[in-house]
Amino acid sequence: MSPLRIVGKAVQQHVDIIAICDHNTAENVYATVKCAPPQLKVFPGMEITSIDEVHILALFENIDEVMALQNIVYQHLLPEKNDELIFGEQLIVNENDEIEGHNDRFLIGYTSLTLSQIISSIHEFKGIAIASHVDREQFGIINQLGFIPEDLKFDGLEISYRITKSQAVMRYPQICQYPLITSSDAHHLDHIGRSTIDLLIEKPDIHEFKWALQRIKGRKVIF
Repeated sequence: MSPLRIVGKAVQQHVDIIAICDHNTAENVYATVKCAPPQLKVFPGMEITSIDEVHILALFENIDEVMALQNIVYQHLLPEKNDELIFGEQLIVNENDEIEGHNDRFLIGYTSLTLSQIISSIHEFKGIAIASHVDREQFGIINQLGFIPEDLKFDGLEISYRITKSQAVMRYPQICQYPLITSSDAHHLDHIGRSTIDLLIEKPDIHEFKWALQRIKGRKVIF
């Protein structure tokens, strides 16, 4: 799952937009954006784990925005270090897939940030906050908390590739109150493009995506 391989597979799968959302870090976002061909839009992003062990997707237009959020996440990560023998190496690479360093933080762990703090920070940096794979037993908000608190200002909810939209709505009626998307949630190259959405937008940027979620000015998510 290196930048060059990711963008190559996305192009091969005829995907127009991808988001790079590593767990609790964005250190490889820049390399992916830099090596992407003109026909592929890359949203800088991150998948943040709250103190409740809920995964939240943060999507941005610019790298500076996600790096500002990374600074906050790093300040609230557990103090433990990554054990490479158990969890593997956490490499930092450049746009040529050349290794430039290692991240020794415990990225697989959770942060001390509440869901409200995470969402507020995402919005402060002009990003989109989406609850990840809400139908999953692990790290999904519904199974972790039992429900979606109404005071949380999510821009949308993600349904995993494991079930259909109709199945998810039948199982979790509360999600009908929110814009819904799905994604490949790829952790391996072969997973890229296994589940996608279509966007009716004028251009591939985060502002148009937000309008599509809100169904503003004719934009919409087709899923």
